[in-house]
Amino acid sequence: MSDLIAKTAIDRKLADIIIPVIADMGFELVRLRLQGGNTHTLQIMAERPDGGIEVDECAKISNAISAVLDVEDPLVDSYVLEVGSPGIDRPLTRLKDFGTYEGYEAKVETSELIDGRKRFRGVLAGIEGEEVLINIEDQGETVTVGLQFDWLAEAKLMLTDELIKEMLRQRKAAGIINEDEFDEIETEGSEEE
Repeated sequence: MSDLIAKTAIDRKLADIIIPVIADMGFELVRLRLQGGNTHTLQIMAERPDGGIEVDECAKISNAISAVLDVEDPLVDSYVLEVGSPGIDRPLTRLKDFGTYEGYEAKVETSELIDGRKRFRGVLAGIEGEEVLINIEDQGETVTVGLQFDWLAEAKLMLTDELIKEMLRQRKAAGIINEDEFDEIETEGSEEE
């Protein structure tokens, strides 16, 4: 399991418990984080293997995970469980994510310095073996940088107009968004005569 999915030892322990539960339900774990504070928050991002998740599916996953965690009891302190979608500007945590979102802008951070830098922002150019390819601007030229997947500390899509349009197109194609359900919006000068 990649550190992008579960960073700390307790995150990895929880992921080992949770992954089989949600896999049996037809979902994949995108990211898990146990965050501190007065009350701990266990934040889980999941989706179907082909992408996407609906609110009612999050509720079902939450109920299933709660039941398993009550039995396994891996956490000493009380916690709040949050199950949600990765969102549009999602974290990229699995090697396949970098291929799926090829052509979209992303921010990638490595755990070690690579050619004098840790942060890379550019357009994803797919994957090659275990390398993530990203096109970045370097002194006015676009260059493709290959980063070993194991080197990555953080990675996420950047919220751009192109990404929003594509996500809306996918939701519409999947029948999740039905434009017939929306009222016509009248703007000044658009009234029919």
